[in-house]
Amino acid sequence: MLGIKTDVEDNKGDGWIGPAPCIQTDLPGPKAKAMIKADEAVSSPSNTRDMPLVVSRASGSVVEDVDGNRFLDFAAGIAVCSTGHCHPKVVSAIEAQARSLIHICGSDFYYQSMTDVMEKLVRIAPGKDPKRVFLTNSGAEAVEGAIKLSRLHTRRKWIIAFHGAFHGRTMGALSLTCSKARQKEYFGPLVPMVAHVPYGDVESIESVLFKYKMNPDEVAAIFVEALQGEGGYIVPEPTFLPKLRSLCDKHGILLVCDEIQSGAGRTGKWFACDHFDVVPDIVLMAKGLASGMPLGAIIAKASVMSWPPGAQGSTYGGNPVACAAASATLDLIETQFMANAEALGKVLCARLNEIAEKRKIINNVRGLGLMVGVDPINRKTKKPDPKLRERLIQASFERGLILLPCGESSVRFCPPLCINEAQLDVGLKIFDESLATLVR
Repeated sequence: MLGIKTDVEDNKGDGWIGPAPCIQTDLPGPKAKAMIKADEAVSSPSNTRDMPLVVSRASGSVVEDVDGNRFLDFAAGIAVCSTGHCHPKVVSAIEAQARSLIHICGSDFYYQSMTDVMEKLVRIAPGKDPKRVFLTNSGAEAVEGAIKLSRLHTRRKWIIAFHGAFHGRTMGALSLTCSKARQKEYFGPLVPMVAHVPYGDVESIESVLFKYKMNPDEVAAIFVEALQGEGGYIVPEPTFLPKLRSLCDKHGILLVCDEIQSGAGRTGKWFACDHFDVVPDIVLMAKGLASGMPLGAIIAKASVMSWPPGAQGSTYGGNPVACAAASATLDLIETQFMANAEALGKVLCARLNEIAEKRKIINNVRGLGLMVGVDPINRKTKKPDPKLRERLIQASFERGLILLPCGESSVRFCPPLCINEAQLDVGLKIFDESLATLVR
């Protein structure tokens, strides 16, 4: 839609690019069309672009495309840009580090930015036990490392995960992933001795897996998302994680919490498992940890991170520049944005419930902090509607709001944690208007 403008401005400061949304051309615009054509001639067909957005620059919660159209970002690079796009303090930390040291390899040498971020991660990790940290380039690498660590520490082989889980696309992580069948299609055989049960169902681990598939003393670890991400932003029942912790304690199994999407303050606490008062043996982070720089982390009890020198390493993991960005990110989350996520998450859920009551084509509003999902539903069948979900996301994009899907039919709301209430209000009005066009 042309000529859409609002008076809502992003948090002004260095890099401020103007109010959003501001749609001035057809979407995609002429420059975007040319770039999309060039990209599609050379890029892997495995890339799934949800909308024809060709980004030029971004600041805070605002993204601008190559044709000068500006959008409110309610996706944050899939929950990655936790402090917003190009936060001045993160940019300053990156610039300062890049002037002195870009790379030297943390598996072989020491440097301050790596030690700094590991000390901060040890401090914020759940539980009072001493911790140790291994830094990676990504969430998938953190999962891979945690598989190896779990098997090495316990001397057991089996790993249990859950239906709907997404843990990554590398071979070990993909073996744990159980989100969409096409993500595994033709890639087998995958890593053996991995089993899945329905998310939230602890009882079936003992009544089914331990009865028919393996003895519990053969299980190294249970990997779980404390709030399931790609599976549909599913918030578990309050008893699920505590029961899982008790089961692991009973059988000497390691509990690994994948907080790659839900960690770094997104749910209003450092980790989603904190909402359930559960202390994992291993916690995994990435995505929002470094505001867009590639960094992941395995944070484990010191007694668990028992692998010997040389058992695990990484050329780029814990890169000095990424670590500097992470330290700045963690400071901003702790002092400002985690509280903002908690407060505005409540506003977001309340407003979405109001919209659901009015429009009748979305329901099941759920989430913690600024990690919230809703289900577009068919008015006749009252069932979740994947096609309606796609139309809704496209209609919102045409009005200047960036949203992403999750699960089979859900829409996720995971804006930068720096988003302000005025921006949240405008984004929800756009969402409501988009729903209204689909009701007619």
